Amino acid sequence: MVNPLFDRLFGIHAGKATPFLHLLNGEVITHQDFLGMAAQIANVLAQTGLKPGDRVAAQVEKSPEALALYAACAQAGLIFLPLNTAYTADELTYFIENSGASVVICDARSEVTLAPIASGLGAGIETLNANGSGTLMDQAAAMPLSYATVDRDGDDLAAFLYTSGTTGRSKGAMLTQNNLLSNAETLAQEWRFTSDDVLLHALPIFHTHGLFVATNVTLAAGGSLIFMPKFDLDAVLQHMPQATSLMGVPTFYTRLLSDDRFTRELTQHMRLFVSGSAPLLAETHVQFEERTGHRILERYGMTETNMNTSNPFEGDRRAGTVGFPLPSVELKITDPASGETLSQGDVGQIEVRGPNVFKGYWQMPEKTAAELREDGFFITGDLGKIDGDGYVHIVGRNKDLIISGGYNIYPKEIELMLDDQPGVLESAVIGVPHPDFGETVLGVVIAEPGQSPDLDAMMEAVRQALARFKHPRQLILLDELPRNTMGKVQKNILRDQYKDMFAS
Repeated sequence: MVNPLFDRLFGIHAGKATPFLHLLNGEVITHQDFLGMAAQIANVLAQTGLKPGDRVAAQVEKSPEALALYAACAQAGLIFLPLNTAYTADELTYFIENSGASVVICDARSEVTLAPIASGLGAGIETLNANGSGTLMDQAAAMPLSYATVDRDGDDLAAFLYTSGTTGRSKGAMLTQNNLLSNAETLAQEWRFTSDDVLLHALPIFHTHGLFVATNVTLAAGGSLIFMPKFDLDAVLQHMPQATSLMGVPTFYTRLLSDDRFTRELTQHMRLFVSGSAPLLAETHVQFEERTGHRILERYGMTETNMNTSNPFEGDRRAGTVGFPLPSVELKITDPASGETLSQGDVGQIEVRGPNVFKGYWQMPEKTAAELREDGFFITGDLGKIDGDGYVHIVGRNKDLIISGGYNIYPKEIELMLDDQPGVLESAVIGVPHPDFGETVLGVVIAEPGQSPDLDAMMEAVRQALARFKHPRQLILLDELPRNTMGKVQKNILRDQYKDMFAS
């Protein structure tokens, strides 16, 4: 049997009684036991009638069983669709319908809401709770600890991750086995991961960073994870002496720096701190090095490509940059209008090409053609430049995407909600700097003539309809929005006007 992703990330550990997951309760799950759990889940999925290429949508809390579900899908040749646990029923309906998921796996608390949705879309439903209970594992307990790995090609799809631009519906980025595997093996080599590494894993596993970077890199190297349900400052400080590395979003590092227990002595045995998913403030770089003696390694990636660039493991990790293109990844700066490559130092749109770049957007050929060139270069939507030493700088985005705490937030979705509220003429949603989350959401509202919108009621409506990470930090009532001569709202003026609103 040949299945590149499973064989080279999971299968190579078959029979190994070495630690893979260190849980906070002291339990240790070996590579061998983890593979047994994954095989049992794969048997359940196969028994329900799923076939290679079918989609498995999962909105579940982080747990060893949830991670084993990912491995099971890889082994059974199924396409894994991890979904943010904060998504509402309305949001999930779209993802399930668009992906054509054959089965939905959710927390038992969500089953009452999601069961009729799944049934109406022709999908089955199973439950998996944070403590490992639920119908999925009840069935798995009676299954064999082995499963005949399904043959897959490197170009076969392994996962869907949903993303989008600032307008329109979310897009399902189709990631192949080679996309995930090539990136994991490259990063393990570039960041010097070995079987001796113990990664402090406090990231969610419905996101590229926590699942396809942190987990896959550790698997590729044969290391282990201190597996935390979420980032908890006390727990991270308590377990750091047993770790060798940490991957996190900027929020992790600002919170560590806010605690006096985070000292040079606590980090002296650590060999690597990696940050991504959102820009890290230069001030955080400086404070971190002064406190610990370590320089954070910042890298650059996205849903459609996994990782594209990285500051060097050996060499100058420069604050304000994302380092150099990874081996086998080509990166160029082009003119947004013409597509022509620009001179070194000029600012333009970032395009990348390599084995990490996705196959396209699920059932959206027009969107794929607009962003993925025929020669394989992907138009990232980010603006950047390459300096005289070859370091890549991200200077902005040519779309209005907001990245807060590592999560992508699309203003149009929130604006549509706000515009629909009583007394509202129009709205504009922008991202403004935030010391903890990198950016946070600010909503600007224009009232209909003679009306006084209830801002509190509007916030409640948003809370009911959208995931928490999309909620505006504040709503502001203005008389009018700034516009150019063509009538287009100038969000850059709003961002500049309110850039210091949450600075302290």
